[in-house]
Amino acid sequence: MARSNYTFTSESVSEGHPDKVSDRISDEIVDIFFRRAEEGKIDPWDVRVAAETLTTTNKVVIAGETRGPSGADAVTPEEIEAAARAAIKDIGYEQDGFHHANADVQVLLHGQSAHIAQGVDEGTGEHKEEGAGDQGIMFGYASNETEDLMPAPIQYSHAILRELAEKRHSGELSDLGPDSKSQVSVVYEGGKPVRVSSIVLSTQHTHESQTPADVRKMVESTIRDVLPDGWVRDDTAWHVNPTGTFVIGGPDGDAGLTGRKIIVDTYGGMAPHGGGAFSGKDPTKVDRSAAYAARYLAKNIVAAGLCDWVTIQLSYAIGVPHPLSIYADAGGQVDEARLEQAISKVMDLTPRGIRTHLALNRPIYAPTSAYGHFGRTPTDEGHFSWERTDLVDELKAAM
Repeated sequence: MARSNYTFTSESVSEGHPDKVSDRISDEIVDIFFRRAEEGKIDPWDVRVAAETLTTTNKVVIAGETRGPSGADAVTPEEIEAAARAAIKDIGYEQDGFHHANADVQVLLHGQSAHIAQGVDEGTGEHKEEGAGDQGIMFGYASNETEDLMPAPIQYSHAILRELAEKRHSGELSDLGPDSKSQVSVVYEGGKPVRVSSIVLSTQHTHESQTPADVRKMVESTIRDVLPDGWVRDDTAWHVNPTGTFVIGGPDGDAGLTGRKIIVDTYGGMAPHGGGAFSGKDPTKVDRSAAYAARYLAKNIVAAGLCDWVTIQLSYAIGVPHPLSIYADAGGQVDEARLEQAISKVMDLTPRGIRTHLALNRPIYAPTSAYGHFGRTPTDEGHFSWERTDLVDELKAAM
């Protein structure tokens, strides 16, 4: 029998965390190539990007593989460097140890391996359809415990940092720096989240003289406003900047790498993770696109009222177009075998089918790089299309 009374904890990190700075730069590169496709300089189906970024004290190193336009229309190292500097500036880094204008930016991208392209491109390899960009397993999850059908601990951890960042950018909390981490421990009773037992926030600040008590005074009202009424109680434990001074932060305080916050990016540990990161990858990489598809399916299943929560697993082999397996776990709330059959009916889960259904061949990726890829609001510009709930009727009919 599943436990109904427990405490579950998830963490988030801000856009200024060094790993997230790296994710943002890598996703800006994906967007550059899709913008070039919108300009008609390349077929969007031919875009290939696998960009990895390292950030450290006043240094940015960008490596990986790309395929795009050539000649006068090529994406140049100078254009990529400019995008990296603009991203760093937008995040808010103008510090001695990491500054958008002064950092040394090295662009070491090269062309995609022909042996990777073989079998992924349509009409090549053993299968004539476009194949998956890699092997792997991807998971999607949804739960009706929050309005966005996300686990409460990760959703509120994100919300705290997102709200603090907005107030930092607006100048309302100008004494905060870009780098921060949050952690929320949520108490469940009868399987439902009811309160917060502890709140952890470590946030960069601007003055050595500011104490943890000073920082808590700055942020406490914002945190209380983000959390549901009654969740913060007198016995809630607060740990704000528990190590003390936090002025040196971001890539100057710790090196950052693309793809190192995969649990922050997904479900905060409430659901399995296949191990693949998202940022810096074009949607032929099923690490990204199939994880989006799995979340899309899971969210629609829960939105349809078929179950309170569900985990979806998809598996792929490089160069092979169709998933090798589809698995659904809803804890016996619904006939999972029928649910797996319904999933295969309502959505084409080939890489091309996913890219078409979710309209992923667009410059929509930079906003995904911080505060989670899931539980976000779809936009008219196509961001977070996998958060739509437009499969509800089809799933009900298929079941």
